[in-house]
Amino acid sequence: MSANNAFHIAVLGGDGIGPEVMAPALEILRKIESKSDLAFRFTEAPAGAGHYRETGKSMPDSTIRLCEEADAILLGACGLPSVRYPDNTEIAPQIELRFHFDLYAGVRPARLIPGVPSPIVGADQRGIDLVLIRESTEGLFASMGKGVVTESEARETLIITRNTSERLFEFSFRLAERRKARGRPGALTCVDKANVFRAFAFFRRIFDEAAKRHPNVKADHVYVDACSAFLVKRPWDFDVLVTENMFGDILSDLTASLIGGLGMAPSADIGDSNAMFQPCHGTAPDIMGQGKANPTAMILSTAMMLDWLADKHGVEGAAEAGERIEKAVDKAYAGGIRPTEFGGSNGTADVTKAVLAAL
Repeated sequence: MSANNAFHIAVLGGDGIGPEVMAPALEILRKIESKSDLAFRFTEAPAGAGHYRETGKSMPDSTIRLCEEADAILLGACGLPSVRYPDNTEIAPQIELRFHFDLYAGVRPARLIPGVPSPIVGADQRGIDLVLIRESTEGLFASMGKGVVTESEARETLIITRNTSERLFEFSFRLAERRKARGRPGALTCVDKANVFRAFAFFRRIFDEAAKRHPNVKADHVYVDACSAFLVKRPWDFDVLVTENMFGDILSDLTASLIGGLGMAPSADIGDSNAMFQPCHGTAPDIMGQGKANPTAMILSTAMMLDWLADKHGVEGAAEAGERIEKAVDKAYAGGIRPTEFGGSNGTADVTKAVLAAL
């Protein structure tokens, strides 16, 4: 086996149902390993609200060093409503890691798996297969921990830079080109509020500059409020969307709801050298320990990780393995799996067993 096919993965289970959905994902990867030339070394490390409660830190320095050394980061979910920083903000090592590794491209696919219910009329016939790319290090989130609050007012500052925006748009256009090569439309839509804010007019101008370098991709714009309406009326019109951090935070929950819920929505945070993969959902402490958590988003996040590792290291087998996981998930749902998340009776173990069988 080539050393190029062996990957070291940092595993951060996190809080709540984070460890519960991580375990099935690792089980899936171990089965992939047993039936391919790929090899994985998993190193688990603490991060999250539980660690903060015990130590006063969201994660130890050793966790950050591990993430620096690993080929990729898998994160379950972090944060608990009852554990907060002194300023009452959430314990969110996932956001801290985005800043630390400059993971500027937050990739949020929304694909409706056949057999999964969508609230959108016609989605079962038309299908939904789009990707929202959320800039993940700037925008309004750049003000995290830096806001000014007085007795009479509170201020947070939105930041958009040319350096990050140029890299974000190059990433987005390349993704649209890859999707076009796989049979998708190859269209990229910039979501902004350029009619009101100068910062978003600046954002749009940089997007238009990048569009000239990628003439094979159909480039378009839409205001964020109109985009929200279009997504719940005709989401099949979209291919790839790219937007600012806060807009992306909101719209990615909306797009997840189109495809069955957050338990069906994987994600990746990608930079120039590093990447982190996690489900879009939170820690759901209300169902923790009950075996009800839907592991699908976490499992599909591992498929995204394999695709990224394939692209980064030129390992074709990793991309094929990622496709196998996606097809296995599709087969499991075609076979009748229905998580409790949308009214079914299948919990974590059932979903895991069905996907493993489909592999």
